[in-house]
Amino acid sequence: METHGFLQQALIYLAAGVIAVPLFRKAGLGSVLGYLIAGVAIGPWGMRLISDPQTVFEFSEFGVVLLLFLIGLELNAQRVWAMRRAIFGLGGVQVVATIGAVGAIAMALGLPLAIGVVAGMGFAMSSTAIGLASLGEKNLLQTPGGQASFAVLLFQDLAVIPLLLVVALLAGESRNFSWWDLARAIGLIVVLIAAGRLLVRPLLRFVADARLREVFVGFSLLLVIGTALLMEWANLSMALGAFLAGVMLADSEYRHELELDIDPFKGLLLGLFFIAVGMTIDLGLFLRSPHVVIALSLGLVVLKTAILYPTAQLFGYCNRADAGMFAVALSQGGEFAFVLFSAAAPVLPPETAALLNAAVAVSMLTTPFLFMAYEKLLSRQARRERAPDAIQESNAVIVAGFGRFGQVIVRVLRGLGLEATVIDHDPGQVETVRRFGFKAYYGDATRMNLLESAGAARARLLFVAIDDPAAAMQTVQRVRQRFPNLQLVVRARSRTEAFEYAEMGIHAVREVFGSALDAAGQGLGVLGYAADEVARILQRFREYDEAQIVQAAPLRNDLKALIELQQRGRRDIERLLAAEVHQRDAGGDEQRGRREVRAEGL
Repeated sequence: METHGFLQQALIYLAAGVIAVPLFRKAGLGSVLGYLIAGVAIGPWGMRLISDPQTVFEFSEFGVVLLLFLIGLELNAQRVWAMRRAIFGLGGVQVVATIGAVGAIAMALGLPLAIGVVAGMGFAMSSTAIGLASLGEKNLLQTPGGQASFAVLLFQDLAVIPLLLVVALLAGESRNFSWWDLARAIGLIVVLIAAGRLLVRPLLRFVADARLREVFVGFSLLLVIGTALLMEWANLSMALGAFLAGVMLADSEYRHELELDIDPFKGLLLGLFFIAVGMTIDLGLFLRSPHVVIALSLGLVVLKTAILYPTAQLFGYCNRADAGMFAVALSQGGEFAFVLFSAAAPVLPPETAALLNAAVAVSMLTTPFLFMAYEKLLSRQARRERAPDAIQESNAVIVAGFGRFGQVIVRVLRGLGLEATVIDHDPGQVETVRRFGFKAYYGDATRMNLLESAGAARARLLFVAIDDPAAAMQTVQRVRQRFPNLQLVVRARSRTEAFEYAEMGIHAVREVFGSALDAAGQGLGVLGYAADEVARILQRFREYDEAQIVQAAPLRNDLKALIELQQRGRRDIERLLAAEVHQRDAGGDEQRGRREVRAEGL
């Protein structure tokens, strides 16, 4: 179906994303793959709802531009300089090693060296959008592996100009790319950095003083787009320009406002970009030579992974989880590969260029699946490989789990001068809390030998604050068998978990129950209830609800009986709280009567 109107195309893009992305997120495949498959479905090789993907591809590239701008806002010049070893060292080794490996393979297959070098340069590029979006979606961007991935992606953006120069030399068109272009690009970067300090910040203050949000949003977009287009004019990456603009404003007092204004545009355009990439995948070529496209795509991913993983370890990322994350995030081909292959038209035969483009596009589809495999295999393997810490202390209290719940418990205990032995299964969390002065040990609390080394046989109390419900339940069951005299205080994430613990005779603390009651109490105070009245109402509600947990626990698998009990409970609690209100009103009438009697006596 041919569409002409802008609104018709916008409707198709929005519908494709709204339908595909929730389905893929629910299936655990991530939003990036959802957008890519949506693009394949509506593109020229799918339902043909959009016949020319290029009409939206260039526009949607601004999603990547805005993404890099927001990342730049999270950094500053000092942090970028501190990452110089990862940017230039790790990035340079990755690019050179990939080009060398692909060139050697091409020569071994009897292909000309020029074709091997061009293919290697394209394959060395990784997708900034897919890599950073996948890391951000899984909250991995701030990890060492995530930061290494970002550094290499930044280097790849910087490497575009020299790589284009090499392509021009191979194509015999060096006259079209002079050293003056390189000098102009470097000069423009210097000018942008200076302008950010001397010009952009005063302009931001001037616009902000107008107190018109739409004008501030407009200036924010003008800043990002203008910087990106200036970089493109200098034959540099638009994303690099946006990143530099973000770094320039990272210390600005308007950083948070800029983030809030840009983020909605970034999300929509980035999704549109992934849809456009999906539409460019040439399924016709895939149908003609499926084995060639699949072999080349998988070969690209395997080769880059084989290069990236040891390279990360060479530069000090010895933790297998970090090195594996780095390899997965950069294993695909990138958007600049399309640019390099297009510029190398005199070197690459048309069929070869189409095949390389298809391999890069298909490799992008593999990243979400590789991240799933990484989460299930590599991260668990890394945890298994690290031996638990030797626990050199024995306290009356042990806290298993040092997340947001366990930290509050430990802070209260420390405030009272009570020491606790803290155990957590996440090595990253343990290292983080140690920086803040907390003593914590890495280990799996479901292992009874670890708890025994922590003094569980002599301890008086164990707080089970583990995030994983299954692991928490397993810990409780084993502790009751192995250490029957150890008292337990258990965290429950839901009412259902509280039912399970109640069946075992254990009173579980529901993690949001107390805070929800506190919120209800504050609301009642706003509505005019006195503090002592609020305390009585909440106490009555708490007692009744805790008792109902015990009553409902045996019925948790009988839905009909559970519904009947819940309905009866609502009626009971209404009567109980109504009685409290009546008592308050009656007390108020009695006090008014006493005041009137005293007035008459006077």
